[in-house]
Amino acid sequence: MTIQWFPGHMAKARREVQEKLKLVDFVIELVDARAPLASQNPMLHQVLQQKPKMRVLMKKDLADPQKTSEWIKANETDGIRAVAVDVANRQDIQKVIEVAKSMAEEKMARLARKGVRPRAARAMIIGIPNVGKSTLINRLANRKIAKTGDRPGITTAQQWIKVKKDFELLDTPGILWPKFEDQVVGYRLAAIGTIKDQLLPLEEIAVFVLDYLKENYPELLIQRYQLESTMDRLEIIDHIGTLRGCLASGGTVDLEKTADVIIRDLRSGKIGRVTLEKPKN
Repeated sequence: MTIQWFPGHMAKARREVQEKLKLVDFVIELVDARAPLASQNPMLHQVLQQKPKMRVLMKKDLADPQKTSEWIKANETDGIRAVAVDVANRQDIQKVIEVAKSMAEEKMARLARKGVRPRAARAMIIGIPNVGKSTLINRLANRKIAKTGDRPGITTAQQWIKVKKDFELLDTPGILWPKFEDQVVGYRLAAIGTIKDQLLPLEEIAVFVLDYLKENYPELLIQRYQLESTMDRLEIIDHIGTLRGCLASGGTVDLEKTADVIIRDLRSGKIGRVTLEKPKN
């Protein structure tokens, strides 16, 4: 099944990104640390061309620390500056500023050699919806500028934001690509709340989450739901539904309510720190 989602405002946003790219010195791309590849927009890779890029792995406090380290190394191997961020951690915010400043210094030095007068460095900040872009911008600027929320698509227009005297950010709306050819990408994004829940049945997302946890994080799964290690998928769902009181009339387990519990537990970090994909290298 191909999952399609391409509202008109996202097509417009892509055109605007392409038009404004010539105004900036480098790009700050935000991805979700729990799915650092799935949450990249391959369509934007084509648009961004050869612009220098920093990749910020957001929500590192919800991701597996070991896997986050592996993703940082994988990005750096590909020549991309990478930083993992918990927006509540001031040191992480300062690290983003420091890396951005070092990237800006390289560009400013080139301009100076050409006789161009110094100016504030300019960066475009991009990312798919609900990756935490507005929250990061507010932390970088140290004041509330961008609207924040827990649903995709809060930002709808571009705006320039000053970050101290170091550089200026061009904010852009979150942009998804037209469709997910790889269904697993859709499941990963649905599991972490990047795409709207209505696009995929909750039961399918929950089954994907359970299967992944059972293979990669069995201890977390067993501990959270007091499971027996020998339980199969159906037994696990039935057990969680009964444990959490997700029952329909007649005492049978309500699959949709149970699925909702599993997905919310993953997104909130109650299951533990989980990363849903590994670097290929």
